[in-house]
Amino acid sequence: MNLDKKIIIIYRNYKKNTQEKLIRDIKNFCKINHKKFYLAGNVKLASKLKLDGVYIPSFNKDLKIKYFREKNLDIVGSAHNFKEIKIKEKQGVTKIFLSPIFRTKKKKEYLDLMKFNLLSNYTNKKVIALGGINISNLKKLNLINCHGFAAISFFKKIYDKRN
Repeated sequence: MNLDKKIIIIYRNYKKNTQEKLIRDIKNFCKINHKKFYLAGNVKLASKLKLDGVYIPSFNKDLKIKYFREKNLDIVGSAHNFKEIKIKEKQGVTKIFLSPIFRTKKKKEYLDLMKFNLLSNYTNKKVIALGGINISNLKKLNLINCHGFAAISFFKKIYDKRN
């Protein structure tokens, strides 16, 4: 609740079916706390519940998504390479999460600063750095062409330290 108002909450769970009641509860929490709320992977539900936006993962290549932009739904997506950047542009995204910028436990390959900058120059969309961001490499983000950064474990560690 003490997070900056610019921070957007994205609910992402690919292991379970999305429960509409849970999404409504999170939407209400975000509304009370003045946070934007995006749902990952489910454009129809995000549109139905009038959420702020939807996050389209890199594996989703469906080009019909762009038609939901007409319903005041902000569409953001992730990409790992040039081809996926172009697909996200065709999907009508406003921002592209480019990842992973740094080494992570899940993936052996990562972009690093130079490749991230090269890829970010292939689009006029706002680019968000994602993947492997931690306290020791946070300052390196000043060296790249990005609009912001996203992190899961980084924020979770901060939260865990406070509680």
